[in-house]
Amino acid sequence: MEYIEKAFRAIGSRLKIGDMRQENSRFRRFVHRSSRRKASFVVDIAKDSKGEFFKIDTDDSVEFHILGVDKRNRHLLLFARDDQNAKYRFLCGLDEKGWFAAAVPDAVSSVSNAMDALKPGSIKDAQKHLKPKHKNKRKNTAFRRQGEWFFIPASGIQPNPMLIVKNEPIRRGSGSPHMVEEVYRSGGETVYVCNRYPGGISTARYQKLMKDHPRSKGWGWRLMRRNMSVYGRGRVSHRDHKTIVLRGWHSIVPNREADAWFIEETLQFLD
Repeated sequence: MEYIEKAFRAIGSRLKIGDMRQENSRFRRFVHRSSRRKASFVVDIAKDSKGEFFKIDTDDSVEFHILGVDKRNRHLLLFARDDQNAKYRFLCGLDEKGWFAAAVPDAVSSVSNAMDALKPGSIKDAQKHLKPKHKNKRKNTAFRRQGEWFFIPASGIQPNPMLIVKNEPIRRGSGSPHMVEEVYRSGGETVYVCNRYPGGISTARYQKLMKDHPRSKGWGWRLMRRNMSVYGRGRVSHRDHKTIVLRGWHSIVPNREADAWFIEETLQFLD
C-alpha cells in the first residue's frame, strides 16, 4: 500500500490504513455493500489534532490501485477490487475547505472522467456549449456548484409567493445541510419515511406494511415527497464551502454519487 499512500501525499493529503480484522471500524458516510454481503473495506474522512485525513479500513481480501492523479486540482481516482471481483471507484480530493471521497457510479479510468460521471444528465446537457477547461469549474455560464449540489439557471419560473419557503435546508442522506435563502418545490411523489426506510416507500407499500405488520405503525413515520422539482434563489451557504448567490431561480440537482451500485442505501432527494 506504500504507493497508494504516496499518491495521497501527491495531492497534499494524509492517508491512514487500518485493519478491519483488528479494529472496530466506524461506518459513517460510506458503508459499501453488495446485494449479497458486507464489503471488506471502508473509505472515509477522519479527523485528528492535525486536521482531516483519508482513512481506509480493509483486510487482505481487497486490492487497491490508483487510476489517476491530478496534482493541480488535488484529486485522485482510487480503485478497489474484492475477492469476488466486485469493482469500486472513488474520486478523492479537496473541494474548497475540506477533503471528500465520492463514490463514482461508472467504470471510468481517469480523474476527469470521474468528475464527469458524477454530473447528472441535466448538467451534461447544460454544459455542451462550454469549452473543456470550463466544464469542471464551480461557476460557469451553465451552472453553479457547491459541494454535491448543482444549480442550473431556470427561466420562466414564477411560483406563487405563498409556496416559497425561506432559509430552507437541502440535504441528501445524513450530511450537514446547505442552507438556501429561498426554495420552491413542485411535483414529485408522496412517500412514507422512517429510520428503517430512509429512502421512503410508496403509499401502497406503506398500507400493505401496516396491514401485515401492525407494530410498524410505531416506527416514527413521516410523510414526505420524493423526486420533486426543486428551485432555489438567493444565498446558498454551508460551513465547508464559500457562500454563493443565485441571481434568479435555479434548478437544484444533486450529483450522481447515490447511483453507485455499492452504496448501502440509495440516497434520495426527500423533503
